[in-house]
Amino acid sequence: MFEKIFENGLWQSRFIVILAVVFGLLGAIILFLVASVDIFNVAKFVITTVVNGSHPEHFHEDIVAGIIGAVDLYLIAVVMLIFAFGIYELFISKIDAAEETSAGNNILAIHSLDQLKDKIAKVIIMVLVVNYFQRVLHTTYQSPLELLYFALAITALAVGLYFLGKVGKH
Repeated sequence: MFEKIFENGLWQSRFIVILAVVFGLLGAIILFLVASVDIFNVAKFVITTVVNGSHPEHFHEDIVAGIIGAVDLYLIAVVMLIFAFGIYELFISKIDAAEETSAGNNILAIHSLDQLKDKIAKVIIMVLVVNYFQRVLHTTYQSPLELLYFALAITALAVGLYFLGKVGKH
């Protein structure tokens, strides 16, 4: 009898993950909103610059950096969504509304913690790549050797993404 009560309590304790689900969704919503405000601010900057007829020194770099920064936040928000959906499906219940759509089956094809980890890892790698390019925009190069290092870093990223894609298909 004690074993049955203990096992039932242990099984019900899985519902504690609802905190991760709720706050993961909240974090995703916040990130989507912040990224959208960033895009709005970039648009406002472009419009006011064009209307004023000015052209700041790093105009293009600032625009691209602002948009890439927003993309970075959107990708992190997607990580939070995948995490929240995956944890919910693994510990609580299948999401019936998602099961009825093909998009839901593609996004939420998570049947184990390893699959959830793999999905999140791929998006995090994309976040790192985007973040890298955002930082590179504001880097100044003093010598041809620094440009060579930059080219090698991009090549390393491309090779890594290639192999990541290969691993994902097997």
